[in-house]
Amino acid sequence: MLEAWKRSWPRVGHLIAIVDAGPLFAAADLDDADHDRCVDVLLRRDLQLVVPTMVVAEATYFVGTRLGARAEAAFLRALSTLEVEPPSQQDWPRIAELVEQCGDFPLGGTDASVVALAERVGATVIVTLDRRHFAAVQPRHRPAFDLLPA
Repeated sequence: MLEAWKRSWPRVGHLIAIVDAGPLFAAADLDDADHDRCVDVLLRRDLQLVVPTMVVAEATYFVGTRLGARAEAAFLRALSTLEVEPPSQQDWPRIAELVEQCGDFPLGGTDASVVALAERVGATVIVTLDRRHFAAVQPRHRPAFDLLPA
């Protein structure tokens, strides 16, 4: 699977952006204060959006519990338009390391999976509303992430 993935990523002219749960929830909730700006980022044609599977689980939980079953079903259908990537075998130790390093913060497993995937694919952009966590983490492959929406 990884070899096929390497051949197809990144798309020419696209910047890989790893998507966190907050913007997915905001996009699903028409009443969310961040809805419009998150939808704008998620629709950008210059970004190749990649969603970690742990983020899918977290966002699905929030949509289902806060917006109901109908919204959750619509959200799950919409996921078919996104690239979803599971943690690799090599990601798990890095996820655990980040959770330990940021234990007082805390940086949970889902956010750590975003960082681990970004490091693995060399992504420079994180689509998140959680600026506090992602601005504080220094990835291995660059000094800091670029965070969207701005």
